[in-house]
Amino acid sequence: METHEYAGHDGVGLRDLIRSGEVSAAEVETAARHALQQVNADVNGLTRPPFDPALSHDPDGPFGGVPFLIKDSQPFARNVPFAIGSRAIRGAVAWVDHELMARFRAAGLVTIGQTTSPEMALSFATESVRFGITRNPWALDRGVGGSSGGSAALVAAGAAPMAHANDGAGSTRVPASCCGLVGLKPSRGRVPCGPLIGEAAFGQSYEFAVTRTVRDTAHLLDAVGAPPLGEKYAAPPPSRPYAAELGARPERLRVAFTTTPWSGVPVDPQVTAAALNAAKTLEWIGHTVTEASPPIDADAVIEAMMLGALAAGAALLRAPRRPDPDLLEAVTRLLTGETEAATLLDVMAMTDAQHQVTRAAALFFTDHDLLVTPTLGQLPPPHGTLDYDSPRHASFRGWLRHIFTYGPFTAPFNVSGNPAISLPLGQSREGLPIGVQLVAAPAREDLLLRVAAQLEQALPWHDRRPPIYAGLP
Repeated sequence: METHEYAGHDGVGLRDLIRSGEVSAAEVETAARHALQQVNADVNGLTRPPFDPALSHDPDGPFGGVPFLIKDSQPFARNVPFAIGSRAIRGAVAWVDHELMARFRAAGLVTIGQTTSPEMALSFATESVRFGITRNPWALDRGVGGSSGGSAALVAAGAAPMAHANDGAGSTRVPASCCGLVGLKPSRGRVPCGPLIGEAAFGQSYEFAVTRTVRDTAHLLDAVGAPPLGEKYAAPPPSRPYAAELGARPERLRVAFTTTPWSGVPVDPQVTAAALNAAKTLEWIGHTVTEASPPIDADAVIEAMMLGALAAGAALLRAPRRPDPDLLEAVTRLLTGETEAATLLDVMAMTDAQHQVTRAAALFFTDHDLLVTPTLGQLPPPHGTLDYDSPRHASFRGWLRHIFTYGPFTAPFNVSGNPAISLPLGQSREGLPIGVQLVAAPAREDLLLRVAAQLEQALPWHDRRPPIYAGLP
């Protein structure tokens, strides 16, 4: 298998080639390693050399033989070191598989590398001091988003058809938008966060993946998307496999759209145009489309997001070896100080803010089936625009306001628990991807995937490839 042929297939396509005997799993892995070596020299999406051999997996799983990457985000894969993008974390190794990693192995995914993240996964730019700048395959001078930026860059560049991602304020959807990918944040309780964490970021952080196609997202969610026993949150199972939603025509849906952020920050006109086009396309397909938006308080979102930030700060402060503050980036140093100073009264106030946002979203989805928004407010920015190591931020809340000026649409649905997906439905005059976000009521990933598949057919993106593809042999 030639490298460019490999890069042209999604995960389901590669799986089918392997099952048919047209290519072997070994040939696919070899092509993946060649692609990874070539594109990583440009995008810098790996934390370390590729795993050799690949991590163990079940070759008979539903994605048997399909190459995969995991994010440097927390203790995730047994015996694999992790740093969460930080110079201050050295010698940390996961001693047990995350439950999701065990499911990735059982699905047959061939994990060949670990991808970059900003420090503590707390930025919409993947530009850590430890691992350097991860560059966008569509324009190497632009950012890839964060925090799952390394995964998004390498999938977009053709190194793997899909990769692990997680999302605490938009960290799957933001990189998907920047890199022209599909990025699903599942419902709260859909995908496990254990066994070492019982409630990730007070229920506001979600695990899954970035992919190039809606069908890969659906099939992968079928493979890994069931909550284990014992976790605090458990989303109800779907009535049928998510893959069965592909091509299924939903009833006439009540679709709302907005291009106005709850915080009132400006939105790039090209981003607005892409979201409006998606809404018009859904109306053309036959859905009822109106301009409407849940009454979300932007300040309450900030306060609720502080819960997740305090969880990250506490993880550092409770580590067996406290990190050297001199090795932490500037915003993390702010966060650890604020975490130590926080009281139970502070946490209760933040929890009240979380409930306020959750109620507003829940009431909205009693009258609407879907919400369409831009994923981001701006195009992928030049490197350094979101500088996590800058001393100019006075507080962690100030940092959140800074990054939410760039990405104002995603975090509310981390707070509320709704499933949300970013689709690469637009492209700027500069050739940069533009993502559009769809949001549904809790546990309605089936509806999201049905409509996403409709939009993928109506506004296809598969022929749009980043310039880096041209260099694959």
